[in-house]
Amino acid sequence: MKLTIINGSPRNKKSNSKILIEKFLEGYGKIESSNIEIHYLANIHKMDEHAKAFAQADTVLLIFPLYTDCMPGIVKEFIEAIAANKYGNKKRFGFIVQSGFPESIHSVYVEKYLEKLSLRMQCEYIGTVIKGGVEGIQIMPNYMTSKLFTNFTNLGEHFAKTGCFNEEIVEKLRTPYKMSKANLFGFKLMSKTGLTNFYWNSNLKKHNAFENRFAAPYK
Repeated sequence: MKLTIINGSPRNKKSNSKILIEKFLEGYGKIESSNIEIHYLANIHKMDEHAKAFAQADTVLLIFPLYTDCMPGIVKEFIEAIAANKYGNKKRFGFIVQSGFPESIHSVYVEKYLEKLSLRMQCEYIGTVIKGGVEGIQIMPNYMTSKLFTNFTNLGEHFAKTGCFNEEIVEKLRTPYKMSKANLFGFKLMSKTGLTNFYWNSNLKKHNAFENRFAAPYK
Protein backbone atom coordinates (compact mmCIF):
# COMPACT_ATOMS: atom_id res chain seq x y z
CA MET A 1 0.00 0.00 0.00
CA LYS A 2 1.38 3.39 -1.01
CA LEU A 3 0.40 5.85 1.71
CA THR A 4 0.45 9.58 1.06
CA ILE A 5 -0.15 11.95 3.96
CA ILE A 6 -1.15 15.54 3.20
CA ASN A 7 -0.58 18.05 6.00
CA GLY A 8 -3.01 20.93 5.53
CA SER A 9 -1.81 23.11 8.38
CA PRO A 10 -0.65 26.64 7.48
CA ARG A 11 2.01 26.20 10.20
CA ASN A 12 3.83 23.76 7.95
CA LYS A 13 6.46 21.70 9.82
CA LYS A 14 5.88 23.60 13.07
CA SER A 15 2.29 22.41 13.28
CA ASN A 16 0.43 20.25 15.75
CA SER A 17 -0.71 18.23 12.74
CA LYS A 18 2.94 17.28 12.09
CA ILE A 19 3.28 16.00 15.66
CA LEU A 20 0.17 13.84 15.31
CA ILE A 21 1.44 12.50 11.97
CA GLU A 22 4.75 11.56 13.59
CA LYS A 23 2.98 9.63 16.36
CA PHE A 24 0.71 7.93 13.80
CA LEU A 25 3.74 6.87 11.75
CA GLU A 26 5.52 5.53 14.84
CA GLY A 27 2.81 2.91 15.02
CA TYR A 28 2.47 2.54 11.26
CA GLY A 29 6.22 1.97 10.94
CA LYS A 30 6.08 -1.07 13.20
CA ILE A 31 4.28 -2.90 10.40
CA GLU A 32 5.12 -0.98 7.21
CA SER A 33 7.97 1.50 6.83
CA SER A 34 8.17 1.96 3.06
CA ASN A 35 6.00 3.61 0.41
CA ILE A 36 5.17 6.62 2.61
CA GLU A 37 5.10 10.21 1.39
CA ILE A 38 4.32 13.38 3.35
CA HIS A 39 3.39 16.65 1.67
CA TYR A 40 2.83 20.06 3.24
CA LEU A 41 0.17 22.26 1.66
CA ALA A 42 1.76 25.32 3.28
CA ASN A 43 4.24 25.10 0.40
CA ILE A 44 1.59 26.62 -1.84
CA HIS A 45 3.95 27.01 -4.80
CA LYS A 46 4.01 23.20 -4.98
CA MET A 47 0.23 22.74 -5.19
CA ASP A 48 0.53 20.94 -8.54
CA GLU A 49 3.02 18.52 -6.97
CA HIS A 50 0.65 17.90 -4.06
CA ALA A 51 -2.20 17.16 -6.45
CA LYS A 52 -0.07 14.77 -8.51
CA ALA A 53 1.08 13.00 -5.33
CA PHE A 54 -2.59 12.45 -4.51
CA ALA A 55 -3.17 11.06 -8.00
CA GLN A 56 -0.30 8.57 -7.68
CA ALA A 57 -1.18 7.30 -4.20
CA ASP A 58 -3.21 4.23 -3.29
CA THR A 59 -4.30 5.61 0.07
CA VAL A 60 -4.37 9.25 1.13
CA LEU A 61 -4.77 10.72 4.61
CA LEU A 62 -5.48 14.45 4.74
CA ILE A 63 -4.89 16.04 8.14
CA PHE A 64 -5.71 19.65 8.95
CA PRO A 65 -6.72 21.93 11.83
CA LEU A 66 -10.20 23.33 12.18
CA TYR A 67 -10.04 27.12 12.14
CA THR A 68 -13.23 28.68 13.53
CA ASP A 69 -15.33 25.76 12.25
CA CYS A 70 -13.71 25.89 8.78
CA MET A 71 -10.83 24.20 6.98
CA PRO A 72 -7.77 26.33 6.11
CA GLY A 73 -7.83 28.00 2.70
CA ILE A 74 -4.89 25.92 1.45
CA VAL A 75 -6.89 22.74 2.11
CA LYS A 76 -9.82 24.08 0.10
CA GLU A 77 -7.46 25.01 -2.73
CA PHE A 78 -5.98 21.49 -2.68
CA ILE A 79 -9.44 19.90 -2.77
CA GLU A 80 -10.43 22.06 -5.71
CA ALA A 81 -7.22 21.08 -7.54
CA ILE A 82 -7.72 17.32 -7.17
CA ALA A 83 -11.45 17.58 -7.93
CA ALA A 84 -10.90 19.66 -11.08
CA ASN A 85 -8.38 17.14 -12.40
CA LYS A 86 -10.60 14.17 -11.46
CA TYR A 87 -7.81 12.52 -9.51
CA GLY A 88 -10.16 10.40 -7.39
CA ASN A 89 -9.81 7.22 -9.48
CA LYS A 90 -11.38 5.11 -6.73
CA LYS A 91 -8.44 5.56 -4.37
CA ARG A 92 -8.87 5.31 -0.59
CA PHE A 93 -9.32 8.67 1.15
CA GLY A 94 -9.30 9.34 4.89
CA PHE A 95 -9.10 12.41 7.11
CA ILE A 96 -7.83 13.59 10.48
CA VAL A 97 -9.32 16.85 11.77
CA GLN A 98 -7.80 18.38 14.88
CA SER A 99 -8.65 21.60 16.68
CA GLY A 100 -8.16 23.59 19.84
CA PHE A 101 -11.83 23.20 20.76
CA PRO A 102 -12.18 20.61 23.54
CA GLU A 103 -15.47 19.31 22.08
CA SER A 104 -15.63 17.21 18.92
CA ILE A 105 -19.06 18.59 17.99
CA HIS A 106 -17.30 21.50 16.27
CA SER A 107 -15.78 19.13 13.71
CA VAL A 108 -18.69 16.83 12.87
CA TYR A 109 -20.05 19.19 10.22
CA VAL A 110 -16.84 19.28 8.22
CA GLU A 111 -16.77 15.49 8.69
CA LYS A 112 -20.06 15.21 6.77
CA TYR A 113 -18.62 17.39 4.02
CA LEU A 114 -15.49 15.22 3.74
CA GLU A 115 -17.53 12.05 3.43
CA LYS A 116 -19.68 13.58 0.69
CA LEU A 117 -16.57 14.92 -1.04
CA SER A 118 -15.00 11.45 -1.14
CA LEU A 119 -18.12 9.91 -2.64
CA ARG A 120 -18.42 12.64 -5.27
CA MET A 121 -14.79 12.05 -6.23
CA GLN A 122 -15.48 8.32 -6.49
CA CYS A 123 -13.00 7.58 -3.72
CA GLU A 124 -13.40 4.91 -1.08
CA TYR A 125 -14.11 6.87 2.10
CA ILE A 126 -12.01 5.45 4.96
CA GLY A 127 -13.43 7.71 7.65
CA THR A 128 -12.59 10.83 9.65
CA VAL A 129 -10.67 10.95 12.91
CA ILE A 130 -11.62 13.93 15.06
CA LYS A 131 -9.52 15.18 17.97
CA GLY A 132 -10.17 18.33 19.96
CA GLY A 133 -8.03 20.02 22.58
CA VAL A 134 -4.88 19.76 20.47
CA GLU A 135 -3.75 23.39 20.59
CA GLY A 136 -0.93 23.71 23.08
CA ILE A 137 0.41 20.15 22.88
CA GLN A 138 3.81 21.54 21.91
CA ILE A 139 4.24 23.13 25.33
CA MET A 140 2.36 20.59 27.44
CA PRO A 141 4.33 18.27 29.78
CA ASN A 142 4.55 14.59 28.85
CA TYR A 143 1.94 13.46 31.36
CA MET A 144 -0.65 15.63 29.59
CA THR A 145 0.07 14.31 26.08
CA SER A 146 1.07 10.67 26.69
CA LYS A 147 -2.48 9.30 26.31
CA LEU A 148 -3.08 11.29 23.12
CA PHE A 149 0.22 10.21 21.57
CA THR A 150 -0.30 6.57 22.54
CA ASN A 151 -3.73 6.60 20.90
CA PHE A 152 -2.28 8.00 17.68
CA THR A 153 0.55 5.48 17.70
CA ASN A 154 -1.91 2.63 18.18
CA LEU A 155 -4.13 4.13 15.49
CA GLY A 156 -1.21 4.08 13.06
CA GLU A 157 -0.27 0.49 13.86
CA HIS A 158 -3.85 -0.70 13.36
CA PHE A 159 -4.06 1.24 10.10
CA ALA A 160 -0.91 -0.45 8.78
CA LYS A 161 -2.36 -3.86 9.60
CA THR A 162 -5.89 -3.35 8.28
CA GLY A 163 -5.93 -0.23 6.12
CA CYS A 164 -8.71 1.13 8.35
CA PHE A 165 -9.05 3.32 11.41
CA ASN A 166 -9.67 1.48 14.66
CA GLU A 167 -13.23 2.43 15.61
CA GLU A 168 -12.61 2.08 19.35
CA ILE A 169 -9.65 4.48 19.22
CA VAL A 170 -11.59 6.88 16.98
CA GLU A 171 -14.36 7.04 19.60
CA LYS A 172 -11.84 7.67 22.37
CA LEU A 173 -10.27 10.53 20.43
CA ARG A 174 -13.55 12.30 19.74
CA THR A 175 -14.51 12.32 23.41
CA PRO A 176 -15.96 14.57 24.72
CA TYR A 177 -18.58 15.26 22.07
CA LYS A 178 -19.92 18.01 24.33
CA MET A 179 -18.57 19.23 27.63
CA SER A 180 -20.58 18.16 30.65
CA LYS A 181 -22.30 20.77 32.80
CA ALA A 182 -19.74 20.14 35.54
CA ASN A 183 -16.84 20.69 33.13
CA LEU A 184 -18.47 23.82 31.74
CA PHE A 185 -18.87 25.18 35.26
CA GLY A 186 -15.23 24.44 36.02
CA PHE A 187 -14.14 26.04 32.75
CA LYS A 188 -16.08 29.23 33.56
CA LEU A 189 -14.44 29.41 36.98
CA MET A 190 -11.00 28.87 35.47
CA SER A 191 -11.60 31.53 32.82
CA LYS A 192 -12.00 34.12 35.56
CA THR A 193 -8.42 33.45 36.67
CA GLY A 194 -7.08 34.12 33.16
CA LEU A 195 -5.55 30.63 32.85
CA THR A 196 -7.73 29.68 29.88
CA ASN A 197 -6.25 32.56 27.88
CA PHE A 198 -2.63 32.06 28.96
CA TYR A 199 -1.52 30.26 25.79
CA TRP A 200 -3.32 32.63 23.44
CA ASN A 201 -2.13 35.72 25.27
CA SER A 202 1.47 34.49 25.25
CA ASN A 203 1.30 34.10 21.47
CA LEU A 204 -0.26 37.54 21.05
CA LYS A 205 2.56 39.06 23.11
CA LYS A 206 5.15 37.07 21.16
CA HIS A 207 3.91 38.64 17.93
CA ASN A 208 3.39 42.13 19.41
CA ALA A 209 -0.37 41.93 18.95
CA PHE A 210 -1.58 41.76 22.55
CA GLU A 211 -2.74 45.37 22.64
CA ASN A 212 -4.89 44.77 19.56
CA ARG A 213 -6.62 41.62 20.82
CA PHE A 214 -10.02 43.32 20.93
CA ALA A 215 -9.66 45.17 17.64
CA ALA A 216 -12.72 45.16 15.37
CA PRO A 217 -11.55 46.74 12.10
CA TYR A 218 -14.67 45.73 10.15
CA LYS A 219 -17.19 46.81 12.79
